[in-house]
Amino acid sequence: MPARVLIVDDHEIVRKGVRMLFANYDSFEVCGEAQNGMEAIRMVPELSPDVVILDLSMPGMNGFETAAKIRLIAPSIRIVFFSTHEIASTALWVGADAFVSKSSAMQDLVLTVNRVLQLGENLQAQQKSSSAHVGG
Repeated sequence: MPARVLIVDDHEIVRKGVRMLFANYDSFEVCGEAQNGMEAIRMVPELSPDVVILDLSMPGMNGFETAAKIRLIAPSIRIVFFSTHEIASTALWVGADAFVSKSSAMQDLVLTVNRVLQLGENLQAQQKSSSAHVGG
């Protein structure tokens, strides 16, 4: 089953480019696009994405605020900031799983999304095995 990806960016050309990039991989399915934080927050419960690719600089609600609200409603969703702003360490402080600069190679975004999804699966497996061990 492919990983479900929600793309959040106020620039349509960026959303379309990211969608086209992920369309080349059977292991990913773009389940939706949002042009701002409020739209993304409304879409998360409806679409149940595995990962959100999130711009930082958007009108209305910025990416940091959007990430915090997404974490409240769906804590297991992986969040990758995708921005022109170099804020890698700040991204982790607000609960993002990774940061990719828009000036990076396209492949870096795919590799990063794949990495955070694998980290999430590994954490869930560890939690299940430790809870089974504690309960057993």
